[in-house]
Amino acid sequence: MLSEHALASDGEAPFDWSLHVQLTNVTQFQPSFHSPYQGANSLDPDTHVDETVDVTLFAGLRLWRGAELYANPELDQGFGLSDTLGVAGFPSGEAYKVGQNAPYLRLPRAFFRQVIDLGGGDEPVEPGPNQLGGTQSRDRLTFTAGKFAAVDLFDTNRYAHDPRADFLNWAIIDSGAFDYAADAWGYTYGMALEWTQSWWTARAGVFDLSEVPNSKHLDESFSQVAFMVELEERHHLFGRAGKLKLLGWLNRARMASYRDAVALGAETGETPDVAAVRHRQNRPGIALNLEQEVTSDLGVFLRLSSDDGRKEAFEFTEINRSVSGGLSLTGARWGRPDDTFGLAAVVNGMSGDARDYFAAGGLGILIGDGRLPHYGAETILETYYSLRVRRWLCLGLDYQFIQNPAYNRDRGPVSVVGLRVHLEM
Repeated sequence: MLSEHALASDGEAPFDWSLHVQLTNVTQFQPSFHSPYQGANSLDPDTHVDETVDVTLFAGLRLWRGAELYANPELDQGFGLSDTLGVAGFPSGEAYKVGQNAPYLRLPRAFFRQVIDLGGGDEPVEPGPNQLGGTQSRDRLTFTAGKFAAVDLFDTNRYAHDPRADFLNWAIIDSGAFDYAADAWGYTYGMALEWTQSWWTARAGVFDLSEVPNSKHLDESFSQVAFMVELEERHHLFGRAGKLKLLGWLNRARMASYRDAVALGAETGETPDVAAVRHRQNRPGIALNLEQEVTSDLGVFLRLSSDDGRKEAFEFTEINRSVSGGLSLTGARWGRPDDTFGLAAVVNGMSGDARDYFAAGGLGILIGDGRLPHYGAETILETYYSLRVRRWLCLGLDYQFIQNPAYNRDRGPVSVVGLRVHLEM
């Protein structure tokens, strides 16, 4: 279903409301793999098949010139492999840290957007989910507030950012060390301001953190927050468009130092537990994000990210440094211009303090094998092919090879094969 209503008289605002809907099913198969031991947060070494399904309604309404209101009610069902545990760069961006056998309704996004015209001429805005068609000024201020995902605005990348359309791995669709504010489903309350001029954009935002790390519940008092600033530069290299983004963030919340948790565990003779040593402190991070068109049908991307590895991961996953890169090729060369082939790799690492914590048996948001005698960088290769069957239907085949899951050289390697069905109207 798609419906867009055009205003009859106002050429500056051709659409005053819109409705779009999407459905995505991701089924992943993980064959058995070598595992001499496992812990509470390990990827299960037995053969598994798990799936997730989500159905989303994208409703948009133009309130007045430049002002728009959006809401995205959604039905979700299913689980990630091993209940979304066991790999820092988890293999499905469609899997949340919670799951249910029966479909359940929630509201991941409900937000307001105001665009303020600063001149520079007009540019077209294509209609789509959470985007009303029309025009906007090239130079502008954009204010967004409400409930949405921080990565709707920050760390975006044309070639690797949407698990419903391109890559699936968490550390490829986003910067691996980007510990962005979010509840267990990946959404939060916040606000952001973007200042766009001819070849650059500066954006800043503040977002609510969870009550405790990896929680279903956000901090109602807004006393635990994440601050984000991103600078975006747009350029042409040999006549081909590209973007370079520099992102910085700081999480201010009650969180633990890995070293304090290990010290308390040694003193009491118990397994270290971050929950026992939390207090208010800061955790900063930084990421560099490049996208570059090479030819009309080929694009490449690169992300570099790092965070304060002395402290526990608060929202995303246990990655303290990450390098990812890859390519996206449309099928124009073989007569399928609406198809896409993608190939990417990511290398994730942990800090020394984090290694000590997990070696002593500690548990994190996603990982914890009960021991870590042989640390190794978590290395993941992913490739996919998206087949456009109809204008509204895409089928995707995805393969991931995971070396050293959860940084553990004793376990794996792991193969994950995925099938994606995506409808959007």
